[in-house]
Amino acid sequence: MARRYWNINLEEMLEAGVHFGHGTRKWNPRMAPYISAKRKGIHITNLTRTARFLSEACDLVFDAASKGKQFLIVGTKNKVADLVARAAIRARCHYVNKKWLGGMLTNWPTTETRLHKFRDLRTEQKTGGLNRLPKIDATMLKRQLSRLQTYLGGIKYMTRLPDIVIIVDQQEEYTALRECITLGIPTICLIDTNSDPDLADISILANDDAIASIRLILNKLVVAICEGRSSYIRNP
Repeated sequence: MARRYWNINLEEMLEAGVHFGHGTRKWNPRMAPYISAKRKGIHITNLTRTARFLSEACDLVFDAASKGKQFLIVGTKNKVADLVARAAIRARCHYVNKKWLGGMLTNWPTTETRLHKFRDLRTEQKTGGLNRLPKIDATMLKRQLSRLQTYLGGIKYMTRLPDIVIIVDQQEEYTALRECITLGIPTICLIDTNSDPDLADISILANDDAIASIRLILNKLVVAICEGRSSYIRNP
């Protein structure tokens, strides 16, 4: 896999607060090699290492996208939900941004059945079929459709397991990460100082509480995916 230039700027990362970790009492000792200092009770991460891992992640997703691979972006905290959706839509990726339903990947046949039901209900709604049903039945199905849209809306076009999963906040999305590990799906995780850097295939050390930090990381990955997709379109 060739290394490319992704315009990862340390000053830009500083401005986004990427280097701020959690409080020194709330940390994972495995993160020690990636912490450069302590400041006012907060760990400060080594941005040079963050830049290196982010560059590696960009190389990986570019290479995968250039081969037509599928991506899933996961981030279900309220404050990152919109960021995740926008990033995924821009890069034409699948996404989960509300709640991770246990077994979403490891019990794929069940998820696939739910997706078929979701698509059928959407079709019925678009064609006016639901409005022709008795009021009680229509109300029940519309409620079911709303719930499916909330939890499966970001993967409604997913027809198989993803090739790479990008996870925003390893601690928050631990169940999703474990499912990927079980299935052998490569993962890229945005992790903070309270996480285990050895679980994901590529761990990007960054502030997982600051919107600016998360946006910067996602934007770099999205650009790499989009460039990879363009390469795939030009050279199918």
